[in-house]
Amino acid sequence: ASMYSGNKYYLFSFKRLKDIRIVYAPPRDLGNFGGDIDNWMWPRHTCDFSFLRAYVSPKNIGVDFDKDNVPYKPKSIFKIAKEGLKEGDFTFVMGYPGRTYRNYTVSELLFDIKRMEKGIDDRKETIAFFEKASAESKAVEIKYAGKIKGLNNGLKNYLGKLEGMEKVDLIGKKKAVEQAFVDWLKQDSNRYLKYGTALADIETFMKKYTARYWKQQYLNSVLSSYYGSTLLSQAHLIYRMVEEREKPDMEREQAYQERNINRLKQRIKLAERGYDVTTDQAFLAFVLKKYSDYELDGLPASLQALVSGKSAEEIEKFVEKLYSESKMADPDYRISLTDKSKEELLDVGDPMIELIAEFEKELSKYRDEDKAINQERADLKKNFMTAQLEYHDNKIASDANSTIRFTYGTVEGYYPRDAVYYKPFTSLKGVVEKDTGEFPFHVPEKIKELYAQKDFGFYINPHLGEVPACFLNTTNVTGGNSGSPTINAKGEQVGIIFDMTYESVIGDYYIIPELQRTISVDIQYVLFVTDKFSGASHVIKELEIQ
Repeated sequence: ASMYSGNKYYLFSFKRLKDIRIVYAPPRDLGNFGGDIDNWMWPRHTCDFSFLRAYVSPKNIGVDFDKDNVPYKPKSIFKIAKEGLKEGDFTFVMGYPGRTYRNYTVSELLFDIKRMEKGIDDRKETIAFFEKASAESKAVEIKYAGKIKGLNNGLKNYLGKLEGMEKVDLIGKKKAVEQAFVDWLKQDSNRYLKYGTALADIETFMKKYTARYWKQQYLNSVLSSYYGSTLLSQAHLIYRMVEEREKPDMEREQAYQERNINRLKQRIKLAERGYDVTTDQAFLAFVLKKYSDYELDGLPASLQALVSGKSAEEIEKFVEKLYSESKMADPDYRISLTDKSKEELLDVGDPMIELIAEFEKELSKYRDEDKAINQERADLKKNFMTAQLEYHDNKIASDANSTIRFTYGTVEGYYPRDAVYYKPFTSLKGVVEKDTGEFPFHVPEKIKELYAQKDFGFYINPHLGEVPACFLNTTNVTGGNSGSPTINAKGEQVGIIFDMTYESVIGDYYIIPELQRTISVDIQYVLFVTDKFSGASHVIKELEIQ
């Protein structure tokens, strides 16, 4: 994996376990307690966890599901902590943070701000569309609940980032940092010769990159199951699978290599859970009508051809014909297409496949260009980061890139604004206090009974005198860390990360130590719900907790 924009590389090796089975998950009323209202917020009372068990072959090899597979026994595990946390306790986190952008230049930051502003508008429009469709049908509501949750998650994240950037004047801070860097370069003529144009080169590149990015983004969004049509997205996935499988395995794009084919077929089968055909059709018409109002020269050619000069009524008729003549809504039909050759696929005559083939003429050019453009950016960033490493005497963290990272911090509350202090722990008491009788604040009756009877078992934190729910610490995480174990100073698991605070999301770009907080569900709450609420004492025994 590339670190510091290619200045260093690290080799990571993995044991891949393919047969993963669910053991236990709490009901939605607990596992998603607070829903989108509490998302990214503190105080939090969500019992966000699940138990999974991994299976391997009798020879300890990670294989696909087989009735003869046996539970995997790792060489070592984190023991579950028996003692509750208290404020000030030292904690660690190991996990896989997705992406951070702390080493971005001003020009890259400005690009991302525009991207997030556009993303906020798109998410609001998309959420409004699906919420309206969901209000008219319970079945539609169920199918689009996950998508709406994900869109709201991203929306709140972007809002928090932009709000945080404005609050700390991040652009001003970045400009000051860059000026100090340029001043340092000028102190040495050889240094300036090597790195003097590093910032200007990236700025010039970003100007060239921006217009092309948006054209490609508009086309990709139509084929996205999130911002476009699920069925078109499925047709595109099938087309790409078939196209890539005609190449030798090692020459394919990684996502379409043979080791991932079963996973891709699962995506095709499981798509039925997350869309409704009538809603999908209406949404594609909605998206295309939106693009018909854009400046045509800002759209990719294949989208221009689709919407140019067409009225809203004509677009609706086009989409209606597309869906009525395609068989893409049949999952068995979709799976059958994945085993065809590209020639056979085109001969099927499905209008969605034919439309994808037209889109792909342009998308394939973008992908080919991407390699050169991304390499150009990587080379410019590598030069810039070489200078940064020298400037900081190698004491600078590499941005996150989904590789395993280690972070540490203490259990601490924080002041989000003047005169307001957030304590670092929430408890079962707070869960009961939030009860409204309706999701997302519906507390199951048994939880209320256990609380009323003070039937807490072994799961009271003596420092709180309550069953703990969630806690804060000063560790440094981002998207991708959800599910990471939180470890105490003894190397015992004390929690499971599932979120950050609203004030922390700017940390992807800039750390504000006094506001940077991670949210974990306390392991004692996990065990309380598993044991006392669900009666799954056999799971507790398997975890070897006395």
